[in-house]
Amino acid sequence: MDMDTSQQYCPNPKCPDYGVVGGGNIGIHSRKEQRFRCKTCGKTFAATTGTPLYRRHHDHRLIGWVISLLAHGCPKQAIVITFHLDPRTVDAWWKSSGQHCQRVHEATVLQGGLDLVQVQMDEIRHKIQGAIIWIAMAIAVQSKLWLGATVSTHRDKHLIRGLVELVKAAALCRPLLLCFDGLQTYVSACRRVFRSPLRTGKPGRPRLVPWPDIHLGQVIKRYAKRRVTGVTRRLVQGEQSVVERLLQVSQNGGVLNTAFIERLNGTFRSRLSLLTRRTHHLARRLGRVETAVYLVGCVYNFCTHHASLRLPLYVACGRGERVHWVQRTPAMAAGLTDHRWTVLELLQFKVPPQRLEEAI
Repeated sequence: MDMDTSQQYCPNPKCPDYGVVGGGNIGIHSRKEQRFRCKTCGKTFAATTGTPLYRRHHDHRLIGWVISLLAHGCPKQAIVITFHLDPRTVDAWWKSSGQHCQRVHEATVLQGGLDLVQVQMDEIRHKIQGAIIWIAMAIAVQSKLWLGATVSTHRDKHLIRGLVELVKAAALCRPLLLCFDGLQTYVSACRRVFRSPLRTGKPGRPRLVPWPDIHLGQVIKRYAKRRVTGVTRRLVQGEQSVVERLLQVSQNGGVLNTAFIERLNGTFRSRLSLLTRRTHHLARRLGRVETAVYLVGCVYNFCTHHASLRLPLYVACGRGERVHWVQRTPAMAAGLTDHRWTVLELLQFKVPPQRLEEAI
């Protein structure tokens, strides 16, 4: 591991510089033991502190391989047999990595700095013993960036509103098109969530003002014998001219649709082994499902090249020009990073804790 002090922070809660990144208070204590030292409080700490690799005695490359396989839908039993690991060890790696990926997602994607242009939302329905699990997800069409997910046993307003709040947390206050299916809860949730307080300095709760240029589009499909027999597209809120411009920017024209989120649903279904019927990975606990979803989503955002995001680079040669395609991940297309992360790099990413004054 590279001993880069600029990305480290003091993990001692009693230190005045606790959680401060780039404060100049972190120095190298031991390169052999991979330990840093805080110059403020004098405490030393391991380079893996605050990551899923902390106090893991296996080779970190092996942990990265295992997590990569799990994030791409490989059955746990195949990993156990191939690498001669204990199933409980694999479960522990999987759980801590999924929780870490959720923190990474909150620290990078959900920071309100993205011009999303168009967002599509939909749910995955999965039947388990005695219940139905709903996984609501959203994608930014232009960058193919996965914006997060909410999990519930009911397809109700709490599930949809939680998803819309994730979209708002990632979005800049710019013209935005939100597309979804015929579920009316999306309309009420979007209108309720996309509001900001108008502070006037007077006592009392400030009035909530709707965001300008929020456009809502519905794609309603009609079915007969499990086949689509018709599609109705309607603009619930907004101006048609602005919507056409947003469609041109995000998907090179076309009409209102939910094709991008439906393709993403297929990707997650293929990579989430716990959604496979009659498997050992039973999706009985919502926390387990949410952890698995964020592991897959973070690997998809930061570690996976997307074919539709590649850019042409024209290189001069002896006979003229030839095209070299530059591959990009959704995180690269959204401007969150400048290179494709490896899974091990994702696991090594340190999320600073929230300081008390920031929380207040």
